[in-house]
Amino acid sequence: MLTIIIRSIIIYLIVLLVFRLMGKRQLGQMQPFELVLTLIIADLATIPMAEVSVPVLHGIIPLLTLVVLHFLLTLLTRTSTWFSKVVSGKPVIIINPKGIDYKAMKNLNLSTDDIFGALRECGYFSIDQVQYAIMETNGKVSIMPKADSAPATNGDLKLKVEDSFLPITLISEGKLMDENLSLAKLDKMAVEKIIKDNGAKSIKDVLLLTVDKMGASYIQLMQGEGKSFQTKEVSA
Repeated sequence: MLTIIIRSIIIYLIVLLVFRLMGKRQLGQMQPFELVLTLIIADLATIPMAEVSVPVLHGIIPLLTLVVLHFLLTLLTRTSTWFSKVVSGKPVIIINPKGIDYKAMKNLNLSTDDIFGALRECGYFSIDQVQYAIMETNGKVSIMPKADSAPATNGDLKLKVEDSFLPITLISEGKLMDENLSLAKLDKMAVEKIIKDNGAKSIKDVLLLTVDKMGASYIQLMQGEGKSFQTKEVSA
């Protein structure tokens, strides 16, 4: 009995260390590969606890191997956009100003009930209130409400406001998002001009650059604070 208790304490401490090394994201915030690793770790941890015939080392080595694998996958998803899309997928717009995107809904194997449930969790009970809804790679839904349904409601205050526009990510962690250039109606030269006007020498110096169709932009360099600005490179 004492042996089982000691083994359980050792495995518990190792698993605790593993999850501390993996970060502090909650279960619902994990990427698919992180969730898979978490499930495998939970299964592996029970074997040396319950099976006295299995050496403790045979339980610890697989756990530490998974930690190394986790860091390798995380590094690859950060350095390769293609690998990140393969492993984690990419955010998908399921509601746009025209309504529900039926094709996206079916590709994600969602039903209208699923979509309405996600909207209600975010505090919205009608599609009329939503400008954009995005299914994130971790399965959560992010909502951009229409201007008159946004918090601090402008509709209640009878303010005349314009609809919100979805920011387009042009640079993420020093990498140019080529597939988004056409959405923003920009080319690489225009992006380089924007970042140079804001103090960056090259794309690799930029942590994040976003722009919407009205030219409202946000930039943050690898070293420095983020700031909002208006760019003339984008035509509405």
